[in-house]
Amino acid sequence: MNANVKRILILVAGWIFILLGIAGLFLPFLQGILFLLIGLYLLSHEYTWAARLLTRVRERYPAMAQKLDGIKARTKNWLRRK
Repeated sequence: MNANVKRILILVAGWIFILLGIAGLFLPFLQGILFLLIGLYLLSHEYTWAARLLTRVRERYPAMAQKLDGIKARTKNWLRRK
């Protein structure tokens, strides 16, 4: 896959997860925090603000950081397959 196409797909997926996360904060059937974390992780590769925010979340909530590490591993596996 072309590097630019992959980059664009990751950015689009990241923003979609962010939007789902925001909707999930208000809707009881969506996992808002989970979607926000996945979106931040995807966007952190491209945007420094997302990387800084993700670092702050990891420092403030260590239990959440462990869950984020699991999400990161699954995301890396998924991206390698694609």
